[in-house]
Amino acid sequence: MSRAALLVLADGRFPAGGHAHSGGAEAAVKAGRITGAASLETFCRGRLHTAGLVAASLAAAAVLGADPAELDAAADARTPSPALRVAARKLGRQLTRAARATWPSDELDALARRFPKGAHQPVVLGLVARAAALEPVDAAHCAAYESVSGPASATVRLLSLDPFDATGVLARLAPDVDRVADQAVEAARRAIDEGVDALPAGSAPLLEIGAEAHAAWAVRLFAS
Repeated sequence: MSRAALLVLADGRFPAGGHAHSGGAEAAVKAGRITGAASLETFCRGRLHTAGLVAASLAAAAVLGADPAELDAAADARTPSPALRVAARKLGRQLTRAARATWPSDELDALARRFPKGAHQPVVLGLVARAAALEPVDAAHCAAYESVSGPASATVRLLSLDPFDATGVLARLAPDVDRVADQAVEAARRAIDEGVDALPAGSAPLLEIGAEAHAAWAVRLFAS
């Protein structure tokens, strides 16, 4: 396993398309739920322990060898918002494209053929981690961190928030990210024995509602 590979995969400059998505932050800013660093931290903590935990568990299970089709169906079932399902598949397609160029893999080639419109991004992330010879906890950390780093980065642009304040939010959330990653790996190991229904299904209704409203906006800065 290469720790450098983990850094490449987790790097915000990796061309996987995440920079175009706010993780629900744009809708939350417009609704007044994010107004500064304190409310951003609250938003990110809630997202981490719901959508972030689900994504991290799916990614870890993919590294452990769970069937990608079953994981993709499980991701669909845990994503009530059609807009978020579309966004997850677009991100998955872009990640697949970037990863196939970076870590060529028969599994990634098969995934691209099986899901020409893209599998859910966390499922792809897990298979990419496998291709990069990473561990389940590495994929879980990537997914958990992405669940908070995306909104934090987007809020800097949306509110002209001081980047130092946004980075401080991420630093304060680091222990939570570690805990969520560990919980995700435990759940993924159970899912290998018990099936995908053992994976977490934490919901964040305001994220889902906000995503549907956001998708209907005529003008927006982010794709989701």
